[in-house]
Amino acid sequence: MAQAEFDEIAETFEFLDDWEDRYRHVIELGRDLPPLDDSLKGPASKVDGCASQVWLVPKLEGDRFDFDGDSDAMIVKGLIAILHALYAGRPVAEVPQVDALAAMSRLGLDEHLSSQRSNGLRAMIDRIRLVTANAAA
Repeated sequence: MAQAEFDEIAETFEFLDDWEDRYRHVIELGRDLPPLDDSLKGPASKVDGCASQVWLVPKLEGDRFDFDGDSDAMIVKGLIAILHALYAGRPVAEVPQVDALAAMSRLGLDEHLSSQRSNGLRAMIDRIRLVTANAAA
């Protein structure tokens, strides 16, 4: 389940002493994320509002939400992996209720991301909420 995966990430972050270690861990999470096929990197999947290139491709499996994502920036790809751990497998109706920014603050990311990265993170969260709100309607 999505929350268990996110909790595991949060526990790992608790053991990392400084931001540089956490930053490296976010990058490692991004490296573990499968690359998105280039054919899916088009205007429909591109997330506007991000400083780097970001693509999210939603997948609705029954009443469950999942998505694939990619970025040309490793730290952003790591953020996508964290969002995936937070959202994937949840019921579609539950996704818009998840407070992703509070979850990210649990990791301390809110204190260390640049304003551009924070805006991009919000844009990704907004895209996920919009897709699932439309699917639930």
